[in-house]
Amino acid sequence: MANNLIEIKNLYVEYNTKKGIFGLEQTVHAVNGVSLDVQKGEILAIAGESGCGKSTLAKAIMMLVKSSKGSICLDDVDILNLSKQYDLKEYYKKVQMIFQNPYSSLNPKMKIGELLREPLEINTNLSKAEIDKIIEEKILKVGLDKNCLDLYPHEFSGGQRQRIAIARSLVLNPEFIIADEPVSALDVSIQAQIINLLKQLKNDFNLTFLFISHDLSVIKYLSDRIAIMYLGEIVEIGKTEEIFNNPRHPYTKALLSAVPEINGVKSERIALKGELPSPENLPQGCKFHTRCPYVMEQCKVEVPADIEFSETHKCRCFLYK
Repeated sequence: MANNLIEIKNLYVEYNTKKGIFGLEQTVHAVNGVSLDVQKGEILAIAGESGCGKSTLAKAIMMLVKSSKGSICLDDVDILNLSKQYDLKEYYKKVQMIFQNPYSSLNPKMKIGELLREPLEINTNLSKAEIDKIIEEKILKVGLDKNCLDLYPHEFSGGQRQRIAIARSLVLNPEFIIADEPVSALDVSIQAQIINLLKQLKNDFNLTFLFISHDLSVIKYLSDRIAIMYLGEIVEIGKTEEIFNNPRHPYTKALLSAVPEINGVKSERIALKGELPSPENLPQGCKFHTRCPYVMEQCKVEVPADIEFSETHKCRCFLYK
């Protein structure tokens, strides 16, 4: 589609790991056949439990982990098969990432000015004066004073460090930013400030966001669409109001039931049985059948296809076959 900035098709991320005292090698199935489009100018949120593959998907888009198969296209160019005319450096001018932990994502040995200057020196041919102007503009845009450019990361609070990380993601004027749990390490009062900042920056710079979080209250406030992820698969996707007002997949319903209040109504908690299965030993059939309160025999042996409820809302579940 012409309106899609990012198109992910049938993406798999698998890697080998050794476990146990004998060091037996096992294959971790982190992302399993994800197909996902991110539309220009939207905030698409990905929600799910820890270990469901959200961050691995983000790292695959950023080329920080190797994809096993599938495609990731930016403006119809598959970045997994980069050519000479579209190399990784050009890709990183358009796609940037805000990491979860503001304490570990900034080099403690570099001053803030150096941290912001580095991407511009590597990826552009701008003069020192031009670079200075850009980093001063961006640090002011995230609500900090330009005097902080001469300080080190340890001289700032967690919220201030995340603002610096956001400024760093903006210096190359990207089109697309991946925000991986950008507020989960911050105090609640600071979380609201950062969320509002991201929303403002989206409008100011016409940005597109992939926002990863387990906090559905934050997602409801910030996102245009939501994808629900379970064991490396997208099990439901729809507009924010569709997911919150009319959730279809049993897993989505269980996640939403954990939110204290939805639309002013306190929902009854749905307790899932068992723990999230290991990505080394994925269940057969529907991956959710081991925990689903509505499991049928069919679920244990067959993989459900997507069921469409509208042009924007679909889920994978045999309940609606």
